[in-house]
Amino acid sequence: MKMPATTSCCSGLPFGLVSIHSKNRLPLKVYFISGIGADKRLFSYIELPLAFDPEYIEWIPPGENESLSAYAIRLFTPYYSNMPFILIGLSLGGMVAIEIAKQFPPVCTVIISSVPLSGQLPPYYKLAGKLNLQRHIPAGFFKITATVKNSIFMKSWTNKKLMWRVIRDGNSRFIKWGMNAVLSWRNDVLPRPLNHIHGTRDEVFPVKYAKPTHVIHKGGHLLVLNHAEAINKILQEILLPYQGD
Repeated sequence: MKMPATTSCCSGLPFGLVSIHSKNRLPLKVYFISGIGADKRLFSYIELPLAFDPEYIEWIPPGENESLSAYAIRLFTPYYSNMPFILIGLSLGGMVAIEIAKQFPPVCTVIISSVPLSGQLPPYYKLAGKLNLQRHIPAGFFKITATVKNSIFMKSWTNKKLMWRVIRDGNSRFIKWGMNAVLSWRNDVLPRPLNHIHGTRDEVFPVKYAKPTHVIHKGGHLLVLNHAEAINKILQEILLPYQGD
């Protein structure tokens, strides 16, 4: 794909930002946004180069009928400054990152196991949203099914215990809101530059409906735990142009 003349050849970074970052050698802030009902523990194995300063955004209580876009703006406003930054969002956090990027443009957005456009949601999600099926299913049901699924398919005993704790600690009200927010999400704007990391066996957002820039073979939805080494390698490549000399 041909890159715009005003951007670098690697990831679309404006040349001005490269020179500023290199000259001052300031660590570039990288904001991580986790998945629905989860927290920074899902990023336990993700490593950034030393030139970057990670910060993990914590979920805040949503309004009862608050849209994903309105929530994203309210969530990120306390973190925003006039300094350049990068967004990395996982699953629901990827959609939130997209909405943040539309209002507070970062130098780069990375989504993992997510989709950037509502048109890339599976058709059955759209049907479920139209029928409001999510309103009739208690959040506890999803916590139970998630626990059973991870107990069966998660190979690492350490990761199983981690996921059990994350699921146990998940706020049921937030999970309920998050399901409704995803199913009612409407977005056709693609922030640039965007990098999208996805697994070929993602059971939540099947890859056949998405258009990722980076695909991890045999990776499921929890790539950040089961394929962290591959993700770290991809992130190294994505972040390299922003690292400076």
